[in-house]
Amino acid sequence: MLIWGWRTYMAQLAMLNLVCSGCHNPSAHSLRRRTTKFTLFFIPLFPISRKHSLQCTFCGLSYEISREQADQLVAQAQSPAMQEPQPQQPWAGQQQPQQQWGQQQPQQPWAGQQQQQQQPWGQQQR
Repeated sequence: MLIWGWRTYMAQLAMLNLVCSGCHNPSAHSLRRRTTKFTLFFIPLFPISRKHSLQCTFCGLSYEISREQADQLVAQAQSPAMQEPQPQQPWAGQQQPQQQWGQQQPQQPWAGQQQQQQQPWGQQQR
């Protein structure tokens, strides 16, 4: 007696920020590969089929894409430009404020608001 069948495996290849074709929202999309393998006595032997899909995390829409499209999206997700955002440069003529750890920026009072001085514990304003 032979026990045979198939089993499906899901692997997440990448998370991408794309505009969904269903809800038209810019959201994260999960790029997944679904592989179906032939099994003999519950041991997976060889793949029968492979399919790639994108799933929107906002609305849940899932659709299949070709292997070439999936390879392009994986290469896009692994590019250094996607992994580390470049620091933004200040506009022409502006300097970035330097702040060190533990220091607080002085806050300006709102229009019409008087600046209050902080009193140590136990002392009240007179």
